[in-house]
Amino acid sequence: MALAPAPTPPPVATGSPASARTYLLPFILVVGVFFLWGMAHSLDSILIPHLQKACQLNNRQSTLVDTAVFLAYFLMAIPAGMLLKRLGYKTTIILGLLAFAGGAFLFIPAADARSYGMFLTALFIIGCGLTTLETAANPYAAVLGPPEGSTSRLNLAASFNGLAVFVAPIIGANMILSGTEYSKAQLAAMPTAERIAYLNHEAAAVKLPYLVLGAVLVAVAVLFFFSKLPEVKAAEAEPSQGGGFFAVLKHRHLTWAVVAQFFYVGAQVCVTSFFIRMAKQGAGVDEKTAGYYLAVYGLLFMIGRFAGTALLKYVASHRLLSIYAVIAVALCAVAVFGDGAYVIYALGGIGFFMSIMFPTIFALGIAGLGDDTKPGSSWLVMSIVGGAILPYLMGTLIDMRGDNIQIGYLIPLGCFLVILLFGQYGYRINKKLV
Repeated sequence: MALAPAPTPPPVATGSPASARTYLLPFILVVGVFFLWGMAHSLDSILIPHLQKACQLNNRQSTLVDTAVFLAYFLMAIPAGMLLKRLGYKTTIILGLLAFAGGAFLFIPAADARSYGMFLTALFIIGCGLTTLETAANPYAAVLGPPEGSTSRLNLAASFNGLAVFVAPIIGANMILSGTEYSKAQLAAMPTAERIAYLNHEAAAVKLPYLVLGAVLVAVAVLFFFSKLPEVKAAEAEPSQGGGFFAVLKHRHLTWAVVAQFFYVGAQVCVTSFFIRMAKQGAGVDEKTAGYYLAVYGLLFMIGRFAGTALLKYVASHRLLSIYAVIAVALCAVAVFGDGAYVIYALGGIGFFMSIMFPTIFALGIAGLGDDTKPGSSWLVMSIVGGAILPYLMGTLIDMRGDNIQIGYLIPLGCFLVILLFGQYGYRINKKLV
């Protein structure tokens, strides 16, 4: 998944202009960071069904993977910003990479012990590392070059984040998912030693990919450490006349946007977290095939970003958001009530039509805020905690309905209805406050 917090307006490079060659290596390294955190998020969609099988979890318990990661985002958002201000881009990025690597390496003892609690601890640490990375890498990508090209550089870096959404499920399907599954009755009928050996083998499947990921992260951190990165300093900002952190919610459209973003992030995480089990139950495919379909979903999500960006030149953003929300609601209904290939088509379509929602809600939410833009942006970033809460509710509903994965997709359907309301009414700015 690509849920990077939107960067604040980039600082302006000061001093004598640097050559393009000066910025090339740092930018390549930053692009690599974008790809790596995209891999981490996208592998979570593989981990959820895999750990559910290896650790014998119910659906609600399996969604704690999302809770661990997105709770870390919520708790680390402000500390990460403080680190960036105190230590600068290079050191903050290195610390984020090392925390990310530490969490990845912790997967090895977690797999050896087949301890779900240890897995969740590792994921929380990874989430802390990701938050730190995203807080520093977004604005750093923006300032590595002429100010007029900051948006293009961010879009280019973000495209590699989207590439990871496509690549990670392919790697996960081949290296983590075994394709061997047993029902509860079959497991209960196994001799104890055979059952434990099977579960330990499944848990061990995560060790190699996360060991490799951790090693790559350490190597990238070393490259950052020894690279002579340009010292980019922020220009002095004008004193802000904006209101306090809570006072900014006087802007009705911002409050609506915070709610819409909470439900959007929750919906996206719900869709991907249960994608593999949904494809298995609704379309009758095996878990490896479902993993490959998840890669197709990632490809459609990436294509949707480009297509949506082009359409926004001709269609008002709130209107396109509303149209996409209506289609997403319809596709969720197909996923809930359909069967066979139609379920797969619906899931892929949801990826395409979700693609523009995060940036569009963000842009509509901060429109017209003036000096309240920074606290408003903070609220919108913190609203991604929806990814920690709504999947847990979805898993609870699925368990209550006898492991019916399809009925669980009523949760994202409801989320898209909230987004539709925002696109129709909530985006409107109260002119009296502008």
